[in-house]
Amino acid sequence: MGRLAAYLDSIRARDPAPHSRLEILTYPGVWALGWHRIAHRLYRARLFFLARAINHLSRFLTAIDIHPGAKIGRNFFIDHGFVVIGETAEIGDDVTIYQCVTLGGTSPDNGVAGKRHPTISDSAIIGSGAQVLGPITVGRRARVGANAVVTRDVPEGAVMVGIPARPTVVEGGQAPERKFMAYGTPCSEMFDPATQKVEILRCELEAMKKRLDALLDEQNERRERNRA
Repeated sequence: MGRLAAYLDSIRARDPAPHSRLEILTYPGVWALGWHRIAHRLYRARLFFLARAINHLSRFLTAIDIHPGAKIGRNFFIDHGFVVIGETAEIGDDVTIYQCVTLGGTSPDNGVAGKRHPTISDSAIIGSGAQVLGPITVGRRARVGANAVVTRDVPEGAVMVGIPARPTVVEGGQAPERKFMAYGTPCSEMFDPATQKVEILRCELEAMKKRLDALLDEQNERRERNRA
């Protein structure tokens, strides 16, 4: 019971909606993870048909499809649902995934066997609608923004947005925040790549204007000295 209470408390720390631990027990993500723990044990015992049967039952009841072979750490939280997690996916501790996320694999027709799905490191957040594809690694505390498509490794602590996903510039050039970021998506305009480009151009124009004003002042001073 202590481990269950700690798990439910970890969800309350990331989701302000529930009013009690009991309410969290109604979440489909909690049930999907519970069913997956059973299916994963059967899968490791090579009881593949039984593992798949549990998987299909869980998907029918929760609308969340976690392959029995996926490895999942502690305090994993799927908020809402409609998530797909592939066979060779690996998920660390304290990971949060929002609705409509896919941890997808590479195509089997390329002849590459073994690891085909992503590895999500501890405390990462995957925003709603994001697609994380292939045997890549999402680093610790990384944030993948809503609807981003990630096909390359994500550095530790990075904030990724766009298609294909690219790291955003953090305010003041500081390291990414360690606090929880809902949906993995920065809400400030300063994190929008288009806004950042406009701001950079504005700064460059201001610098050019200052240099031009300085040159004009210098030229006027020379003319006044020549007249004297």
